[in-house]
Amino acid sequence: MKTWKGNPYPLGATWTGDGVNFAVFSQHATGVELCLFDAADPGHEVERLPLTERQDEVWHVFLPTIRPGQLYGYRVHGEWQPEQGARFNPFKVLVDPYARALHGRVQWGPAMYAYEQGHVEADLKFSPVDNAAAVPKGVVVDPAFDWQGDERPARSLEDTVIYETHVRGFSKLWEELPSELRGTYAGLASGRSIDYLLRLGVTAVELLPIHAHSDEPFLPTKGLSNYWGYNTLGFFAPQGTYAHQRGPGAAVAEFKEMVRRLHLAGIEVILDVVYNHTAEGNHLGPTLSMRGFDNQVYYRLVRDHPRYYQDYTGTGNTLNAPHPRVLQLIMDSLRYWVTEMHVDGFRFDLAPALARESHAVSKLSAFFAVIHQDPVISRVKLIAEPWDIGEGGYHVGNFPVLWCEWNGRYRDTIRRFWKREDGQLKELAYRLTGSPDLYAPSSKRPTASINFITCHDGFTLSDLVSYTEKHNENNGEGNRDGETRNHSWNCGVEGKTDDAAVNRLRRRLRRSLLASLFLSQGVPMLCAGDEYGRSQNGNNNAYCQDNETSWLEWKRDEEQATFQAFLEKLIKFRNGHPVFHRPHFFQDREVLGSSMRDLTWLRPDGSRVTSEAWSDSTQHQLGLLLIGSAMGLTNYFGEVISDDAFYIAFNSDSGPVDFFLPASDGAWMQILNTDLETGFLETPILHQAGEEVSVTGSSVVVWKAS
Repeated sequence: MKTWKGNPYPLGATWTGDGVNFAVFSQHATGVELCLFDAADPGHEVERLPLTERQDEVWHVFLPTIRPGQLYGYRVHGEWQPEQGARFNPFKVLVDPYARALHGRVQWGPAMYAYEQGHVEADLKFSPVDNAAAVPKGVVVDPAFDWQGDERPARSLEDTVIYETHVRGFSKLWEELPSELRGTYAGLASGRSIDYLLRLGVTAVELLPIHAHSDEPFLPTKGLSNYWGYNTLGFFAPQGTYAHQRGPGAAVAEFKEMVRRLHLAGIEVILDVVYNHTAEGNHLGPTLSMRGFDNQVYYRLVRDHPRYYQDYTGTGNTLNAPHPRVLQLIMDSLRYWVTEMHVDGFRFDLAPALARESHAVSKLSAFFAVIHQDPVISRVKLIAEPWDIGEGGYHVGNFPVLWCEWNGRYRDTIRRFWKREDGQLKELAYRLTGSPDLYAPSSKRPTASINFITCHDGFTLSDLVSYTEKHNENNGEGNRDGETRNHSWNCGVEGKTDDAAVNRLRRRLRRSLLASLFLSQGVPMLCAGDEYGRSQNGNNNAYCQDNETSWLEWKRDEEQATFQAFLEKLIKFRNGHPVFHRPHFFQDREVLGSSMRDLTWLRPDGSRVTSEAWSDSTQHQLGLLLIGSAMGLTNYFGEVISDDAFYIAFNSDSGPVDFFLPASDGAWMQILNTDLETGFLETPILHQAGEEVSVTGSSVVVWKAS
């Protein structure tokens, strides 16, 4: 085949219009071969081309006769010295780390391992078994796409409502969609799906990983698969099984069309990304990509024993983010998804693992530095999961400016308060007001806090109030996997569904938890399915359940429909009143033209909460008075815009508690009461200032100044 010298950049397989430039990095390799495969028979290697050009540790070639749709992989030569961290094996076809699309899936067997399995020396004995027929292939992609003038919604964080969902699980069971669209990018972007999201009131979808990923080797033997996708194989390639068109590279265009359609509806797309580890596992794992290209560069190895991997992630390996080439890979990937795929932001799984330098997590890490100076990435939404499993890995409140965080302290506090745990009042006050204790000292805003009660990882909202123990038996690990902290609780008998009073209490608690979420300052995140009461039957780690356990159910009974209608009204209520999503923290100061303060904490008897009361470990009630005009919003003429005053009563006691309404020039209208199945009152009840009103146990009540 005719070859030209080509260029070392950009990395990956780049279609230029008159051929394809192939470029791949390896610092320690002694030779690299480009392997071309037949699209009709992906296991058939039709040509193998040694790359003779090497510049700046990048091996490259230009092939003028190659066109989009071509399947390819690499074989890399070098030392086999596992004790020193060198694991080159040219018998293994490798996935290009920069591949824009992948075709095929891993076929598990001995061929996928660079060492001879079952040998007495474990991973030390070299394996000459070829894997060409069993590994996914990279696809040369034509990036051309008609975006039709696509514009990003660019919604401010204070006006953002996030819906965490899974591309496949969202629409897989939706019978109103054509069968071929269910569980696909196109299904999520269908008119019915967009109407549903808009009716809910969400402004952004946060998608569980859509980067191409692989199952863990042990899952197929149990008839399971990695449903969540936190096992990345390609940082540039969208997962092909989520596309309804299954041709090589078809997922790229379908993903772009999904983004375009969601943007047209004003909905942003945030990707959950996993740059902290890959699908290659520990020293006993398979050789799929980076391990075979340059194990000593791509992974963090134990300093004195480089045969083994430093594991801050719980998956067996940790990507070596401090290395310039690995950091380049991460940044090139992020930039690609923003510039070429038009996504609006990222949620970084186990983000501290990326910010560890020699060992400790550092705000001055190269990872933070390059993101903050990047003119593309620094302008999109950046959300950290601010913990990993390594020593000193919990960093809620510690991420630098530009970053939002999944606020684990918010989740835990809200749950503890509604479980009636003692000593939660002060913590509750911080969390309801945007966690100023965590974010104000570093000049951040309330929007740095991504507030959530449930997410994909853990119990659903319905299961949270129905189970005291996890039930992960179907995962095939003897119920040993999953979160072990007991943040769930049952309201009567675990799992019991035939007791009307128990079920009413559970629904009330769910309404109160969601009312707390959407009446808090910060950015609310709703886990898909919680809007109607989805259950996983007590499974709090459904990562391997690609079935009805995880998929959304679209047939709503009357109870589910009523609950969802409440949530839709709640989100609309929140969105319609700026006092519940302020861009700045409360100042606890008097409002212009009033002797009242923008925020006042009250006891049920109407008195202000004192320092002693904050320390009262037995108190399970709290009143919050908000005065909206303190926000200082002005109209075109410079006049202060008034957002009505609200009084909110939180009662997590098991029984009713009397609350005295605050003094006011007018009356108070009760507009929301989570004791009601509908949540919102069809006809608001008028109460006088100073009037004593009973608030049911486990309830939230909201009054508006009249």
